[in-house]
Amino acid sequence: MTNPFRQGSDDSLQVEPCVLVIFGATGDLTHRKLVPALYNLGVDGLLPANFSLVGFARRDQSDEKFRSGLKEGVSKFSRRKPLDEGIWNEFAEHSFFVSSSFDDADGYERLKSKLDEMDQAAGVRCNRVFYLATAPSFFDTIARCLQQAGLLDEDSQGTGAGRKARLIVEKPFGHNLESAKELNTALLQSAAEHQIFRIDHYLGKETVQNLLVFRFSNGIFEPIWNHKYIDHVEISVCESIGVGGRAGYFDTSGIMRDIVQNHAFQLLCLVAMEPPVAFEADAVRDEKAKVLRSIRRIPLDQVKNDVVRARYQTGSVDGERVQGYLAEDGVNPDSTTETYVAMELSLDNWRWAGVPFYVRAGKRLPKRVTEISVHFKNVPHLLFKGENVQSLRPNILSFQIQPDEGISFKISSKPPGPKVRVQQVNMDFSYGTSFGVDAPEAYERLLLDGMRGDATLFTRNDEIEEAWDLLENVFAAWNPDTGHAPPVFGYEAGSWGPAAADELLLKRIPQGWRRL
Repeated sequence: MTNPFRQGSDDSLQVEPCVLVIFGATGDLTHRKLVPALYNLGVDGLLPANFSLVGFARRDQSDEKFRSGLKEGVSKFSRRKPLDEGIWNEFAEHSFFVSSSFDDADGYERLKSKLDEMDQAAGVRCNRVFYLATAPSFFDTIARCLQQAGLLDEDSQGTGAGRKARLIVEKPFGHNLESAKELNTALLQSAAEHQIFRIDHYLGKETVQNLLVFRFSNGIFEPIWNHKYIDHVEISVCESIGVGGRAGYFDTSGIMRDIVQNHAFQLLCLVAMEPPVAFEADAVRDEKAKVLRSIRRIPLDQVKNDVVRARYQTGSVDGERVQGYLAEDGVNPDSTTETYVAMELSLDNWRWAGVPFYVRAGKRLPKRVTEISVHFKNVPHLLFKGENVQSLRPNILSFQIQPDEGISFKISSKPPGPKVRVQQVNMDFSYGTSFGVDAPEAYERLLLDGMRGDATLFTRNDEIEEAWDLLENVFAAWNPDTGHAPPVFGYEAGSWGPAAADELLLKRIPQGWRRL
């Protein structure tokens, strides 16, 4: 059949006929991110022929009500406005809802019947992608029920490649190393590793993907991408918001589990990894896993020196007075949960020997920004010893992930005038001005890759476990039951964090964190 979504699209991104089933389809993630991303893929002509969407959730509602709710979400949250009624109507016509609890075998039988009915109507055996947009406590249950209903079975019919079944799992993937291993073991009892796609939406961002292109397609940088020329690397994931309505979840996790263990460590991997043998899923993920294994584990008695934790106190953000973390609704007043963390990491390998990697993440900071900055070693000052030597600064290459995606390179230049002076200037690249289009949302790329079966931008089980293993001693040192846990510093909301975070860098380099 003619695909109304594929007019003028890139054939290299062609997707086989597919049904996407979203568990937790009435939740916030579905309406804010997933369905707007699917709609945008439709606008770009990237959805496959015979694409259908099935929502699976406990709420009892009709197909029509489900579609109405999805349309409201797309109209509000899609980056494409106004809504294209033609694209939407085609999308809605192939959207359905199944009402069931996640542990009800009958519900999965109804789902199976619905999917078989859709295959029959389409005249093809559509691939099946199951997206778990639910609380982590349901991951194992849903996977097991899908397996028992035969919905994760893959086959080879006739001369074709056969139907594929894939399982996309949202974070958080575990709470620590032990729980991550248990979840991996449980999922692998229901599905094969090649079927499991563990999602980290940061890997879908354009600038994150561009890190690989930038490093490995520009001959000017790769030769100097090592300890001989790079002094240190800073990775910052900063948010101006507080915990909002997530206080109940956040107070049991903290910023280390919520941001650092997944997002920040994935960014570090892309900066530090060796060139993969091919731009293929396992080749890329092999190199990322090697980076995580090479990071030196912080000894228990060194956690207090290499890791700083803090929580925000009363202050002002964007001119608005905000309360401290302990006063937030849903937060235990005796909580020791951190809303800010800064840490120094060392990689024990040839490329990065002696180069410190600094990672920080925090809430209620002055602005929302995620940035990777690569600080090169300074030049000798001999040539300019009679001039304004103090103005010489190292070159900095920075990748801004959000909110405005782009790359900046800070270099030294002489300003106009008869006197020899040195002044820093920026060479900037931004997606908006360079390409004239908005960068797609992260979920657009990840949903497309999930339907295509390309796992390059998804995390593998060994990556997850290595990342948790890195933090085992940190969590053990922070355990309040030991009686000698390091302090939880305070910082004023709207500031860049506690002074101790700058002191972490001042031990090795002559300045604190780069001001963003």
